[in-house]
Amino acid sequence: MTVTTALDEQVGNRHGATPGEIWRIAGPVVVARGLDRVRLYNVVRVGREALPGEVIRLDGELATIQVYENTSGLRVGEPVLDTGRPLEVELGPGLLGRIFDGTQRPLEVLARVGDDPFGKPLLARGADLPALDRGRTWTFEARVAPGDSVIAGDILGVVAETTALQHRVLVPPHISGVVTNVSSGPRKLEDPVAWIDDIPVTMLSRWPVRDPRPIAARLVASTPLITGQRAIDVLFPIARGGAATIPGGFGTGKTVLQQSLAKWSHADVVVYVGCGERGNELAEVLQEFPQLTDPRTGASLMERTILIANTSNMPVAAREASIYTGATVAEYFRDQGYHVALMADSTSRWGEALREISSRLEEMPAEEGYPAYLSSRLAEFYERGAAVRCAGSQGREGSVTIIGAVSPAGGDFSEPITQHSLRLAGTFWALETSLARARHFPAIDWNRSYTLYDLTTWFEREIAHDWEEHRAWASQLLQRDAQLLEVVQLVGADTLAPPERVLLRTGRLLREDFLQQSAFDEQDAYCSPPKQVAMLRAIRAADAAMRAAVDRGAPVENATASPSVTALAQMRFWVAAEAEQHARTLVERIETELENLG
Repeated sequence: MTVTTALDEQVGNRHGATPGEIWRIAGPVVVARGLDRVRLYNVVRVGREALPGEVIRLDGELATIQVYENTSGLRVGEPVLDTGRPLEVELGPGLLGRIFDGTQRPLEVLARVGDDPFGKPLLARGADLPALDRGRTWTFEARVAPGDSVIAGDILGVVAETTALQHRVLVPPHISGVVTNVSSGPRKLEDPVAWIDDIPVTMLSRWPVRDPRPIAARLVASTPLITGQRAIDVLFPIARGGAATIPGGFGTGKTVLQQSLAKWSHADVVVYVGCGERGNELAEVLQEFPQLTDPRTGASLMERTILIANTSNMPVAAREASIYTGATVAEYFRDQGYHVALMADSTSRWGEALREISSRLEEMPAEEGYPAYLSSRLAEFYERGAAVRCAGSQGREGSVTIIGAVSPAGGDFSEPITQHSLRLAGTFWALETSLARARHFPAIDWNRSYTLYDLTTWFEREIAHDWEEHRAWASQLLQRDAQLLEVVQLVGADTLAPPERVLLRTGRLLREDFLQQSAFDEQDAYCSPPKQVAMLRAIRAADAAMRAAVDRGAPVENATASPSVTALAQMRFWVAAEAEQHARTLVERIETELENLG
């Protein structure tokens, strides 16, 4: 069998089109000529091994292709075949709990042993396995009946995909009409579950990764995404459907923070995109997530998680595609009426992939060698995060919240990706190297971070009527504490007036006993909003009691070092359901002890 015939069988040579041939090779970029009727962003198969690639430029008869595999071994003159379709992802039951690469190839299926003398799992070059299992049977429960009129986005039925999530099978986009036939029962992905105007509809669908999925309307982001991280929920909250960026130098804890958000945030589905990170970090994620228990269901957290892994040693072109693959999968679950958290770790590695491919294309570089279209590509990505009213007649609401890590070289926040991300994201969590060196985690710099989302109404309605009062007090005190610490570095703490020394003690309580939080402590890894406000009330009451004692003439050292004030360090270990009672008891103890001291 000839190579051309093998390629034709693998991708279905459309209309008998004649394959082109490789004309030039430059790393992951291949230039082909002779491709008949190829379109921009079509997927092609390159070389004798049928390596997947995507057309990114057309110039006469020449087509420039970014290849999603290692191009070593390719030779000029080898065949290139156009599949006639853009880069798409498969959508349907079976996505949750899975691990894919940047082009949605199932890594756990592709892994094999044999070529490596040490027996390490490797990935077959050019392998093209379906992302979803065609042979698995799902129990489909119809939610419509023959004669019902439906439009795109309506729910046809549901599948109990996991104990954590009910998968909703929707009417595909651009289809509407009358249901002529539907039935419940066991079905495979490619079996029709309903007929709309005699058009068969299956549970399996495909969608181009670079095209946002249709919605009915965008909504105002007015509900917070609760993360369980005190520094975030209290000082710099993010809204569902919003966007956040986490810049920080090496060792500041970006990956650990994103993993904590993936584990504990109040999201129905988590899509974690490991874009260009080290393989050992992603391996830790793969080992930890199945062992974590979902507090809502008691099952494994992986049952509502999708991992897209494209490590630093994987092909650079697939890294560029992984962001879009993750966004499309997130939008698919958003359209079902779920709230999705999309973690991108990191957008800097994605930008570096753009820069490398741009240099191979010999494009004119802009800032620091990045392509001139860097800002527009970042904007396209962050714009796919939104709170929406889903398509269809049932009025569902869903959201995609995007949290992107940035790894600026040397911790320089003035570099292009950080600056463009600041302009696009509504929340900025700046990770400070000095805090990380002092073992203060999460190393969020409260003096540089900010949020543009006004979520006070929700917090005061759902959590505590005095939420904003306590939050504003803590924010202002931290600012004054930072100013006093600069003075202390010059003249020492002993020169300060007693009220200012009390302020320093309260600032230390906020920094060390409230903002500092261990991601590896079972009790402290997650802190509920009611517990957060109880801790704030206790610290604020201690501040008032210390000030009152000093005003009555008590020595500052005795007031600030009293055993009851020191006991505030144990607040993080309070059981959430008992936090309010513990706070009241501790406040009474502090007030009594400091009154006797005075």
